[in-house]
Amino acid sequence: MKSSWHNAPPRSASGASPPGGRSQRPGEAGSAAAPKENAEHVLRRLEWTVIRRLDGMLQGDYHTLMRGAGLDLADLREYQHHDDVRHMDWNVTARLQVPHVRVFTEDREMAAWFLLDLSPSIDFGSGEQRKLGVSAEFVAVLARLLTRHGNRVGALLYGSGVDAMIPARAGRRHVLHLLHSIQTRPAPAETGTTRLHELLESAAGAIRRRATVFVVSDFISEPGWEKPLAQLAQRHEVVAVRVLDPLELELPDLGLIPIRDAETGEQLLVDTHDASFRKRFARIAAQREADLRQSLGRACVDTLELSTDDDLVDAVVRFTDMRKRRSQLAAGGGLPAHLRKAA
Repeated sequence: MKSSWHNAPPRSASGASPPGGRSQRPGEAGSAAAPKENAEHVLRRLEWTVIRRLDGMLQGDYHTLMRGAGLDLADLREYQHHDDVRHMDWNVTARLQVPHVRVFTEDREMAAWFLLDLSPSIDFGSGEQRKLGVSAEFVAVLARLLTRHGNRVGALLYGSGVDAMIPARAGRRHVLHLLHSIQTRPAPAETGTTRLHELLESAAGAIRRRATVFVVSDFISEPGWEKPLAQLAQRHEVVAVRVLDPLELELPDLGLIPIRDAETGEQLLVDTHDASFRKRFARIAAQREADLRQSLGRACVDTLELSTDDDLVDAVVRFTDMRKRRSQLAAGGGLPAHLRKAA
C-alpha cells in the first residue's frame, strides 16, 4: 500500500463516508449543498479578509515575496558609514583592499510563475478546506499582491499531465483569469500516479527569463522530480509550497473507515481503532515527511508548508519572514566566521 492513501472524510463517528468514498469537491467548504464561489467572489473575499490584513502587517514590504528576482544587482561602490553591512561584497573587498557594498534596484520586469499540481491527490481535505482550495487561495493572494506592484504572474497547470499554460501578465483581471482557470478545470481521471517531473521539465522549457517560481504541490508523486527541481533552482528563484492535510500525518480513532488511494481511486477498509495500525501509519507518514524535507533541502529551494487548517494570513507572513531570513543570510554569506556569529 502506497503512502498516498487518503481517508474519505466520515460523516459521523461511526465512520460512514460519502457515497463511493468520494470526498467533497473544491468550493463546497464542508457542505455538499454549499454553492461554489466564482472567481470574482473569491478574489473579492480574499482582498477584504486576507490582503487588507496583510497590508497592515507587511506595511508595504512586498520585496521579500520575490527575493532575488524583485531586486536586481545594479552596481558596486565603496562602503559608506550608513550602509548595511549585510550588503558588503567581501570578495571584492578582499581583492581591492577597500570595503565595497552591493547596490540593488527593484526589477519590476521580473515575473512570478506558479507551477500548480492539480492532480487527484490535491482534491482532498479532512475538514472544511481542501488542499485544492488552499492552493488556489494562496496563489490568488500572492498573484494579487505581486500584480498590484507591477510584477507579472503566469502559471502552468498539471492534472494528469501538463494541460494548460497561462502566460505571465499583470493586473487584477489577469489574476481573475488565473483563478477561474483553476476553478473550472475538469477533475483529472484517477488512472495513475502523479508525474511531477513532467511539470518541472515543462517549466524549464517554458520559462525563458529568470523568475520566481512557486511549485505548489503535495509532492505525492512518482520518484524522479528531485533532479528537475534542483535544475530549475539553478536558473530561477524556486519556492516549494508543500500543501498538506493533518489527516495525512496521523489517523484519528474512528473505527472501521474506507480509505481511498487519491491517485487511482482504489479503496479498502481499515480499522483505525487498532492502535498498532495508527502507530504504523504515523511512523510511515513521519518517515515520508523526513525524506521529503531532505529532498527539498538537497534541491536548495525555499520551502513553505501550507496546511488545510492554516490561517492564510499567518502562512503568508510566515513565508515573508522566511524570505527575509534567507535574504539576510545570502547578503552576509561571505562574512568571515567570527563576524557571521555577531551579525
